Amino acid sequence: MPKLASLTLAVLLSASVASAQRTGPASKAELAEITERGRQLAAYDAAAWHATDAVLAMKPSEGSVARYIAKKTDGGWAVAFGRLNERRDKFLTAYEATQGANPQEFAVKTYDPPKEDGGFYFSAAVAIETALADFRGENRPYNVAVLPAKSNQIYVYVVPAQTKQNVYPLGGDTRYLISADGSKIVERRQLHKAVIEFESSSNTAAGFHVAVLDDVPEDTDVFHVLSRKPSVPHLIATKKYVYKVEVDGTINYLGEAEKILGNK
Repeated sequence: MPKLASLTLAVLLSASVASAQRTGPASKAELAEITERGRQLAAYDAAAWHATDAVLAMKPSEGSVARYIAKKTDGGWAVAFGRLNERRDKFLTAYEATQGANPQEFAVKTYDPPKEDGGFYFSAAVAIETALADFRGENRPYNVAVLPAKSNQIYVYVVPAQTKQNVYPLGGDTRYLISADGSKIVERRQLHKAVIEFESSSNTAAGFHVAVLDDVPEDTDVFHVLSRKPSVPHLIATKKYVYKVEVDGTINYLGEAEKILGNK
């Protein structure tokens, strides 16, 4: 394993957590799927960030917005800002920000009265509430993202929010697979355990962490690499294997941990 200037080392998970039983490293197809979800998660986060800036400039009235939900369309990202109605059978969109000519540009449309939605925004809002009712995190801010899954199901990610400039959190996150109507948890996947803060600097050549919940990288490992500035690759050592997430989110399998790191 080559020497890395200012290699950031962090053990995200306690050794008492058993690794998932796998007979081999993740396949190229599985790694490609993780990369794609991580890229979509990073795109969602960027859209929500720039759309929020655009909506805040409109000075939204108090109580009109309880949540934002983004979705990718043929024309780019659209982000709805609103809340569930009192009967909890519709999502009331007070503002909708749509992506313009570039990923940083969003135009905002105001709905007065709010626009009722019983489709994706509504199901996503219910799915978020279902996930948050189950999630147990640290005493810190978290962000929530929603991505479509197979069979009209919904992925809900709960990830730690960045609270300091040039410090990027990784860990303490969970991915939920929620039923199409948003009401039931189909699968709960804890991605990492403790939250580790990675401080970014110009002489950091790569990040590194040890993970033992499973012998594969996670969607939020890709999200972390794509969100971190300046961009650097990230190495992930599991109990059996070592992977590298490149700055474009591509994941490469490097080999067995015992051979690369001398793990026993």
